[in-house]
Amino acid sequence: MEVLDCAAAISPDGRAVVFMLSIRGREVKGAIAREALEEHFWLPRSANPTRTLKTFESGRSRIVAVAQRKLLARPDEPLWLTVGDFVTR
Repeated sequence: MEVLDCAAAISPDGRAVVFMLSIRGREVKGAIAREALEEHFWLPRSANPTRTLKTFESGRSRIVAVAQRKLLARPDEPLWLTVGDFVTR
């Protein structure tokens, strides 16, 4: 799985970063909650959109790894990453 060249973007409500993945020849739209970036990627709560996207890019490999596991476990559900998806079990 890989993140497509499409740039990640802030969701209209500002509560997530939206990105595209390519897995097994299909494109999948995913999102990571801003709260997850704050909790697990040290994004300051007051961060502006530019800082939010930089934080996403810095954590991209970990985010993609978690997204891949979630997609394999639940291929028919929307890809929405939350704080709980990054908790070590």
